Formats: sequence, C-alpha cells, structure tokens
Amino acid sequence: MPTTIQVSERTHQMLRRLKAELGVRSLDEVIRRLILEREGIPASMFGSNPRLRPFTPEDEADLHEL
Repeated sequence: MPTTIQVSERTHQMLRRLKAELGVRSLDEVIRRLILEREGIPASMFGSNPRLRPFTPEDEADLHEL
C-alpha cells in the first residue's frame, strides 16, 4: 500500500542524485538501501530462512503501526 511522505526540496534532490548514482528504479529503493546500510543488514540475508513465509501487505501495515 503506497504512502506519501513529505520531504524538503533539498532532501528530494539528494534522493534523486543517490537514485542515479545507485542505478535504482525508485526513491523507495534508495531509502530502503540507506536503511539497510544504516542497520548493518546485508541484502543477501533476506530469504535466507526457508521456513519463514513472505510478508503480506497486512504484515507490512502492522509493522508501520509500531
């Protein structure tokens, strides 16, 4: 479920620059990469536990309510 967030024009410019540098398709992906980098979570860890089921949109909505 898409959500709109408000950022300053300067932040938007910085995100667009990073988007081009990283070669990603969306600002969402830029933000996700920044979060993963900040948290020290390697992207290769996702999906490493075959017993976990994929997140559903409802699961993600619950996480946003925290």
